[in-house]
Order: sequence, then structure tokens, then C-alpha cells
Amino acid sequence: MIISSATLNALRTTFNAQFNQALKNVAPSFQKIATIVPSSSKSNTYGWLGASSEFREWVGERVFNDLSEHAYTITNKTFENSVQVKRDDIEDDNLGVYTPMVQNLAQKGGMFPDKLVYQLLAAGFTTACYDGQNFFDAEHPVNDKHDGTGTDELVSNVIIDGTYTGEPWFLLDTSQVLKPLIFQERRKLALTTKFNPNDESVFNANTFKFGADLRCNAGFGFWQMAIGVKKALSLDTLWDAWEQMEAMKHDGGEPMELSPTLLVVGPSNRKLAMQLMNRETIDDGGTAVSNELKGMFEVLVAPRLK
Repeated sequence: MIISSATLNALRTTFNAQFNQALKNVAPSFQKIATIVPSSSKSNTYGWLGASSEFREWVGERVFNDLSEHAYTITNKTFENSVQVKRDDIEDDNLGVYTPMVQNLAQKGGMFPDKLVYQLLAAGFTTACYDGQNFFDAEHPVNDKHDGTGTDELVSNVIIDGTYTGEPWFLLDTSQVLKPLIFQERRKLALTTKFNPNDESVFNANTFKFGADLRCNAGFGFWQMAIGVKKALSLDTLWDAWEQMEAMKHDGGEPMELSPTLLVVGPSNRKLAMQLMNRETIDDGGTAVSNELKGMFEVLVAPRLK
């Protein structure tokens, strides 16, 4: 095959079609726990995180709450995955060997947000959120007045058994406007081909190059919407996590009215999580007890948590 502009344009079209078709078949799950927030700059600052107020009867003039601000910033990062095509393969019309590479770029790129989001979730025990505490922490400050002038109560969204060595698991409320995590998207995943016969890489290395890239990052939303657990998954521990979330309050003492919807586990807890959500009875030390939590939460198994 003679390598010409027409040949390279056709190759570019073929690769893009293969990439886009493969991307349609990718099914990430990060959207279940993270809100997608478009970004149009280097970073986004979420100063309103932690700000909350309640409705009151309108008597006289409006009462403007002096809401505290938090300088929580998510800075976008650029990620890439690139390969190269031998010039000889184009000449010999041997491009079928590269089809899996193009499809793999799409699959890996389409699933990459899962990697960012679930790794961040797992790191929440040691990574700070908007209030300066770790996302999963026993000492989140919640003020007893709307304007922040009162006394802070230290509130926990974590359950830890110091002897537990298994995978962490999480109980989340994903029904709110903002989910517990944020996926910030600056530039969507796209394939870029560098098919120029006069390119330096063709002259020096006899190769044409192509790759996929995206610009994004992940961050934390409201810690109250997530309970992080490092304790054996059981009926009792699930109840403890649920009750802990339902006790969450706004600044000022008003209940947040949260209710968990999603149980996120790693592969080692898959079987037990499915049993807890599907069986009528559960074994409790050799005794079958009624499973009152059957079907209460959706189960999401995240391989990145192992």
C-alpha cells in the first residue's frame, strides 16, 4: 500500500470509528456515587460546601444567614494513554493487529473515572475534605448555630474496629442533588492521531503515533452522605451505619433527613452483601434470625476497593 494523505485520512477515520464504537460499550459506575461537574478552568473552588440553612416563616424582613465558606478546590489533571503504529504495517496493510489497541484505549479511558473516584473513596479515611478533617472522620465540626458563632459539636461518619483487616465498605445516600463525591470534567476523553508522513517520529523511528487523553479530577462532596466502615459487614453493623447517617444535622441543629440508598463493597464482601440484601433470614452465630434489612439498599461492588 502506498502511504499517502488519503491513506492516512482513511486510517484516522477507521481508528476514530473503532474508538467511538468501543467507547459506547463501556459501562463505568462512578456516576452512582459521584456528581459530574463540568469545569471550564484550571480548577474549581467549592466554597459553598458545608454551607446550609433552613426555611423559616417570613415575618418582617428576610433573615440572611452568614454562611461559612470553605476553600475546597479540585484542580484538574491531564491523563493520557498512547501507542504507536509501525509505518511498515501501514505499507503492508496489516492494521488489523492494531484494532484491539484502539478498542483497549477506549475501554481503559472510559473506565478511568471509576479508578479516580473509587480510589479516592477508599482513601477517604486519610484524605481531607472541605472542613479540613479526613472525609471519613470522627471529629467533623458541626455548629449549633446557623451563622457559625455557636459551639461546634464533633460528629462522626466513620465506624472502625481496630482489629479489622478486611476491605472497607461504605453506606451512601446518593439520592441528593449532590452525591457524596464529585467527578470534575474539564475535557472529555478523545482519541488523537498524529498521522503525518513528514513527522519527525516517522523519519527517526519509522512509526506513526496516536493516543487518548482526558482532563479531569475527583474530589469529595458532603461527608454527611457517606459512612465509611472498617468493621466486619453484618446486620448489626449495617444498622449502626444507617442510624449514624440518619442522625446527621445541619449547622443550627436541624436534621438533614438523609437516608442511605447504596451499599458499596469490594469483591471480598460481595457474597455477604448480596446475602444481606436478598435473604429472608441471616445466620447469627449459628441461629437464623429475621433479616429486616432485606432489599433496603442497592449493592455496588467496586473492584477498585480490594
